[in-house]
Amino acid sequence: MMLKTIIVEDEANSREILRNYLAKYCPEVQLVGEAASIQEGLILIQNNDLDLVFLDVEMPFGNAFDLLDKVPERTFETVFVTAYNQYAVDALNNHAAYYLMKPINIDELIKAVTYVIEIRQKEDALENRVLQPKLKSVEGKITLPQQDGFQVLNVKDILYCKADDNYTQIYLENKKILVSKTLKYFEEALSDFAFARIHKSYLVNVNEVVKYRKGKGGSVVVSNGKELLVSASKKKELLAYF
Repeated sequence: MMLKTIIVEDEANSREILRNYLAKYCPEVQLVGEAASIQEGLILIQNNDLDLVFLDVEMPFGNAFDLLDKVPERTFETVFVTAYNQYAVDALNNHAAYYLMKPINIDELIKAVTYVIEIRQKEDALENRVLQPKLKSVEGKITLPQQDGFQVLNVKDILYCKADDNYTQIYLENKKILVSKTLKYFEEALSDFAFARIHKSYLVNVNEVVKYRKGKGGSVVVSNGKELLVSASKKKELLAYF
């Protein structure tokens, strides 16, 4: 699989190093352009159907996050390249696939490209079609603690769970139930069933997923039509079900 890629980096020497590393160690990367500024990068993004963008964080007249803000609907993966490790959290919040420190380590570069290839292969296989989960619905029940006792639910009736501070909202087809337990509690309680943690806020019943869509980190649509975000760090785990 070839990854259509651009480099957005204001330093010519850094662009040259990354370009040479990609040519020598990452034959799956097809470099289609380079940009030395946010504006040049935006033009390349708008004019190309990209799989991957290598993006320097610090640039003149703005930074990487200013550029990403101008591309709200992203279908490409982003690998941040920077000499400053304080941007790691912001990179994760912007659904970065990988975070490379300068000077670039070749092994880490190869890992980053390999990770993106795995994600794109899964996305290409699933894009724009209804998913047919391999797993059959598993018979089982779960108890939900309540003030006056507990409620018993069939696990297969749960569409997804949503974090609400120290509470969790359990979504069924026609109603939701608020439970005074964390989402982590339900992630563990449902670990023997086909449930995937797709985001810090969502735990989804894989058997209820009917569509996957590309995006910043991707998203899934469950059987009631609700669309849920998938974080970049959880994408690979989710797609492994299919």
